[in-house]
Parts: sequence; structure tokens; C-alpha cells
Amino acid sequence: MQYRTLLRKGAIVMAASILTLAACRRDKTTNTTPALTNEDDKGGYASDAAKLESTNNDVLNMADNAAAYGASNLRVTSSCVTVTNDTSVTPHVLTLDFGTGCLGADGKYRTGQIIVTYTGRYKDSGSTHTITFNNYTVNSNKVTGSKTVTNEGTNSSGQVWYTVVINDSMTLTSDSLITQTAHRTRTWLTGYGTGTRSDDSYAIADVAGYSTVLRRANGHVFNVAITSPLIVAFDCSFIEAGTLDISSSTFTGGDRILDYSYSLSTAGSCDDLAQLTIGAHTYVITLR
Repeated sequence: MQYRTLLRKGAIVMAASILTLAACRRDKTTNTTPALTNEDDKGGYASDAAKLESTNNDVLNMADNAAAYGASNLRVTSSCVTVTNDTSVTPHVLTLDFGTGCLGADGKYRTGQIIVTYTGRYKDSGSTHTITFNNYTVNSNKVTGSKTVTNEGTNSSGQVWYTVVINDSMTLTSDSLITQTAHRTRTWLTGYGTGTRSDDSYAIADVAGYSTVLRRANGHVFNVAITSPLIVAFDCSFIEAGTLDISSSTFTGGDRILDYSYSLSTAGSCDDLAQLTIGAHTYVITLR
């Protein structure tokens, strides 16, 4: 009788142990993030978008700075850039010539020319600036295309803002081409009233009804919608904050949510990390 009782108790304990073990296994499977298998997801479109955004912001800042101060405040380590401003023609033509090579204080190596045709100063309401390139490269990546910037005056918060029509291309050092077309707004957040560019930052958003089209070198096309404004600063090579909703016919599992606000640094968010969300899973990716 005692033997049967002990046997029965042992069976109950064993069954409970099996159920507990099974539950642990289910929890472990549920909470384990699967590896990224899509090469586009492994920092691909995130890095391409960041490269183009950083270059776009850099060019706009330098063009504005050169118009106001010439070559004196372009943060180059030597007098290797020549700025000419022809106001005898309409529209005026501003040229930033980096020659065969110019190392900036930001560590970037630039060659060629940025050419700006404009109708007024960057800070003048109603002014337009159209920017093109002549053999312009940044760290051996060739930049082509154009962008047209219109000063729209001030918004309801008293901030100066612009509309920007972008048709950018960048040929990477591997001879692969990435392109981007977009209609954006660019709101001046900080540094407007100072005489230096190091404290400038902007909020980038889509013009209502538009989204960005990004084409990677592998031919894959992505529609990119800004869901939280991108924060870009003159003194940072990366997007510091903001979120994107990225859709593509190449995806499985639905849209990707890309958050540039993610950072491991307690000092700020100027780093090469971003957080990617695919369905119920999140990943920390490094921008290449």
C-alpha cells in the first residue's frame, strides 16, 4: 500500500517536472530573437539612408556657411578649399572648390566642387538655393544629383524652416550606386542666432503626401516614411534621433521600424547604432 502511494506521488512529481520543463522551453523559444537573415536588414538600407542624410545635411550647412563667411569657417584643417561667389549674374553662383583633396576637421576627405545657384541669402525668407556637384567626393564616395532648398520663413513656433527637394546619388568606393528622392521640410532647431555652425541642428520631416524612395546598390527599392522627425547636427556624422517606417516588396514579416535614437552612450546619441524592429523582434544594428 505504501509502495503504491509512493509510486503515485512520484508520478505526480515527475509529471509536474515535465510540465515545468516544457514551459521553460516554450518561454525560451518565445524570448529568443532569431538572427537577421536578410542582408538588407543587416544595416544595409539603414546605413545607406544615414550616409545620404549625413551628406545632404553636410552640403547644405557648408553652402550656407560659405555664403555667409567664405572659407574661414568651413572647419578645414588647411586653406585647401577655395570659395568664389559670383553676384554679377542672376541667379548668383557660389562655388566651393576642394581641389584634388581637402581634409576637414571632421575627419572627412573631400574633393571636387559644390556649386550653388541662389536668389538670396540662406536665411532670407523666399530665397531659393539649387545645389549641384562637379566631381565632388566625400571619403572617396562620389556625390551626384541635385537639391533645391526654399526658405519658407518662420513657422508658428518662430523657427526658420525650409522645403527641400532632393534627388541624390552616391557612388560608394565599391563602385555601387545608391539613390534617394524626397520632398522634405528642414526646421532650424538650434544655432540660428549664433555666429558659428558647430551648434546648428535641424529637424527633418516629410512634406505631407510624400515619402522617400531609396534604391540600394543591389537594386532593391524601399519606401521610407519619417514617422518621427530626424534630428541632424552639424557636429555629428550620424542621425541622432528620429524613426522611419520602411516598406519594400523584398520584405517578409511586414514593414521595418528604424529608430536612430538608440544609443549606448550616456553622453549623447551621436554614434553609429540604431534599433531595428521587425514584428515582435528588435535588433541593435551598426550603421556601416
